[in-house]
Amino acid sequence: MKKLIALSAALLLAVGAYAASYPDISIKDLKAAIESKSVTVLDANGSESYNKGHIPTAIDFDANHAKLASVLPKDKNALIVAYCGGPTCKAYQGAAKAAEKLGYKNVKHLSAGISGWDKAGEKMASAK
Repeated sequence: MKKLIALSAALLLAVGAYAASYPDISIKDLKAAIESKSVTVLDANGSESYNKGHIPTAIDFDANHAKLASVLPKDKNALIVAYCGGPTCKAYQGAAKAAEKLGYKNVKHLSAGISGWDKAGEKMASAK
């Protein structure tokens, strides 16, 4: 039983360390970056959710995955923020990893996700 508990604890630590590989950004800081046009935002919620509502300026990752390099900035140090549904959602990792794989070094995560953005009363955009 002790081995099982130790193994479970080790797995939780490993998952926690892995999830922490993308620093979190607050809603306030993301909003400021959007207003200053100094961020590229990747919505990893899927196209259906994106069409219903997303953070203004966000790119639909699902619709642009294959051509991601052409929609991201040329500067590999540019701020890229990925998000999905909320604090327990892990879909953002696909978008963050894709940006990282393309060489981007300043990739962050909005852990509040679209649910936190909406709950904070922030403006939403929708596909027309």
